[in-house]
Amino acid sequence: MSIVDKRRGSLEIIDSKKIISRGSLYVAQARLTAMFKWVWMILAIAVANPVLYLLSIGVGVGAFIDKSAGPAGIDGVKYLTFLAPALLATAAIQGAIDESVFPTLEGFNWWKNFFGMNATAISGNQIATGVFLASLVRVVGTVVIYWFVMLAFGALESSKAWLAIPTAVMAGVAFGSITQAIAGRLKDENVFFVIFNRFVMMPLFLFSGTFYPLSSMPGYLQWIGWISPLWHSTELGRYLTYGHAMTQSMAITHTVFLFSLLVIGFFSSRRVFTKRLAK
Repeated sequence: MSIVDKRRGSLEIIDSKKIISRGSLYVAQARLTAMFKWVWMILAIAVANPVLYLLSIGVGVGAFIDKSAGPAGIDGVKYLTFLAPALLATAAIQGAIDESVFPTLEGFNWWKNFFGMNATAISGNQIATGVFLASLVRVVGTVVIYWFVMLAFGALESSKAWLAIPTAVMAGVAFGSITQAIAGRLKDENVFFVIFNRFVMMPLFLFSGTFYPLSSMPGYLQWIGWISPLWHSTELGRYLTYGHAMTQSMAITHTVFLFSLLVIGFFSSRRVFTKRLAK
């Protein structure tokens, strides 16, 4: 059989038009298949993290804080209720980072399987979108599990608390899409992890109003919260879970910030993937 005949045979087996139209879904399916190899570990982490954090900080440390704060509590509620929305947003962001940075480094630097995908009819845009969609699935699962643990701990006091789920998901995928675009440009990831963890994630976690109101921080540090998706999602989450005071304009500002970050990150990652695969 000649090479031409083999080529014709492969085209009969593979529907190139379907690949072109559904390439992103195929990439996402491949990522989810790989993810499900570790599904029990992912579920264990998704359950253990909220339980341990809520028990140790929300209940344990919170008992001392509630005692010193008096009947007014923190922001008018017990510390567990105040803390829970911030931990929900943090879990979403961390899950999105794990499922966007590492698959991107794997695809470009470690296994280089993105180049194999791109050798077919699948484009760089579709590969980036597929990684994003798989990350979205993991974030949704993580947030839903976390939310139900919060419910079991009695940390939700509002009938519209369920709306904190899409809010946290938006924060997660927004930040995840930005880190996906950054990871797509990396040639040496070792320095990146050191800088990213110490000078990005740690300050955002500590200075985004996670453990105390942002307004209680010095003015020269509050700007960290203003540019942090964690703070914007936390503020919305607190409003939705227990009625944290918020004006309509601020609610719109938080939502627009998260959505804008998501759009910028999503299209930036598509551009980065396409440009790098074209080299």
